[in-house]
Order: sequence, then structure tokens, then C-alpha cells
Amino acid sequence: MVFAFMKILIPKALRRGDVIGLISPSSTCAEPEKIEQAVTYLEHNGYRVKTSHYLNRSEHDPEHTDRYKLHDLHEMFADQLVSAVFCLRGGAGATRILDRIDYGLIAANPKILVGYSDITALSLAVFRKSGLVNFSGPMAATELYAPSSYTEEHFWGILTDPEYPAALRNFQEHPISCIKSGSVTGRLIGGNLSVLSSLVGTPYLPSLSGSILFTEDVNEPAYRIDRMLSHLFNAGLVRKCRGLMFGQFSKNPADEHREYRFDKMFAYYANRMHESSPVMTGLSYGHIKELMTLPVGARCRLEITPDHYAFGVAEQVVSR
Repeated sequence: MVFAFMKILIPKALRRGDVIGLISPSSTCAEPEKIEQAVTYLEHNGYRVKTSHYLNRSEHDPEHTDRYKLHDLHEMFADQLVSAVFCLRGGAGATRILDRIDYGLIAANPKILVGYSDITALSLAVFRKSGLVNFSGPMAATELYAPSSYTEEHFWGILTDPEYPAALRNFQEHPISCIKSGSVTGRLIGGNLSVLSSLVGTPYLPSLSGSILFTEDVNEPAYRIDRMLSHLFNAGLVRKCRGLMFGQFSKNPADEHREYRFDKMFAYYANRMHESSPVMTGLSYGHIKELMTLPVGARCRLEITPDHYAFGVAEQVVSR
């Protein structure tokens, strides 16, 4: 059975009064006022915030910057008072530190980890190496300084209530399209397509066999998305998936006839999957204001037909 030999670790649910640690494993934020607003937002919601020692600090020498990132990541997971670790933002740089992370430390101290975009590299590596279910969702300096009500509901719901993610609804203005009908259960693996595809051939990409794959990207023209998807297929990875969920592929201004090209491309790759594998587009996930929080590594259910959509978690992703 897929993942049968991996011990899956579930973090504890957040409770008011818990300490949330902020780290910056990818790029820095050029607007420090957003960090302050995010801290205020978290505190107003009843949480205490610990900012990491090197938060938002960067140097021209990547060796120094990587040392800062690793220090803060390890410090937050080692700190017994910290219940959750939220990333500052995406950007670039997280892939550089994957080979120096102490995954044993993370496994010994399982706690909530949240981030998406470039944080996809950290998210997938942490699940692959430690078995810790973590969350691809909003970050301090990109959403949490002023989250939309949809983003806010999903975020706190999935992190605080073990029963909440049994049914995850899409944002009402994000139409869902069924490319292939089907009903499957599998471990949810995915994130930003550019980052995920860069992990192919490394020991940091979890097995996609038996998984439900979700993905998105931003400002990438259709030909580059096509190249990345073909890379995953040529590597023999996607046909092993039980289902495929395309999120929001934010528009590249130079990409003419984008909607038509993307629709045809997604249909093309759907037809190359196993005949019983459902494929859908329109998931409320990506570089968007209304952002769904997704549990990476959790067993999920997907049912999709032209007239029906249901998506949710088949097991708890946080414990009481």
C-alpha cells in the first residue's frame, strides 16, 4: 500500500493563547509594515507571536542567508512553547536549504507548519522526510496581514477544528470544471507547479503513487506550464496519481488566448492519466485573495462529475 511504511505525524490543533512562530525560509518582505499588521492580526485573534531571530533578514551572500533560515527553522521546532510555525512569504530560496534541515528534529517535535508558493519545497520535503502533515496556505506578509473572510474561515477552521476539513468548499466565484469524472481517496500532495517540478529526481519529493495531486502557478505562460506538466508525465509520476486538481493559474499578461490554451492543455493531460482518475480545474488555491488552506500529506476524498463536486479530508489533520 502507498505510504504504508511511513509514519504519518499529525500536529496538535491550535488553541487561543498558543504561541505562533514566524520564520522566513524564502524571500524577505520589502514592506515591514505588513509583518507588523500580521502580528497584530494574530494577537487580536488570541495568539501570542514569537518572531524568529533572523526574521526577514537577508544578505547578498546566500551562505549567510541560508544559515539564518536554518537557524530559525530549527529554533522554532525545538522550542517547546511554540505550537505553530507560519512562514512570512514565498519568493525564492527555500530549495537551497533542504539538504541541511534536521528532519529528525521536526519529526520529534511535530507542530503546525504553514506556507505555500516557494514554501512548497519546504512543505513537500518535510512531509517526505518526517511524515508530518503540514499546510499549504496563507502566509504572514502576503495574506494574514489583511485576510479575506473566505481565506480566514478556511485557515482557522482547518488549524483549530479537527472536524472542519471533512468538507472543504470552493470560493463561490471560482467555477469548478470537471474534465474527467470520478471518485477517489488518496494522500494530498502538491503545491506550486514550478517548485514541485524542480524537486523531481531529488529525495525531497514525496511519492505521487496513489496520491491526489493539486497544483497552481502564477505569471507563467501556457508554454511553460505545458513544459512542466510534460516533465512530470515523462518522469512517470502523474499517471501514478489517483486524481488531479488544478488550482488558479494567475494570468500572465503576455499570454494571448490564455483561457482557451489552458483549457485545451489541461484536457490533454487529463486524457493521459489513468481512465479512472478524476481531473478538475478551478480549485480555490493559488496566488489569489480567496485562498483555501490544504493539508499536505493528508488522506482526502475527491468526487467530481459535471453536476457534482465534493472534496474533503478523510482523516484528522490536527489532533485535540
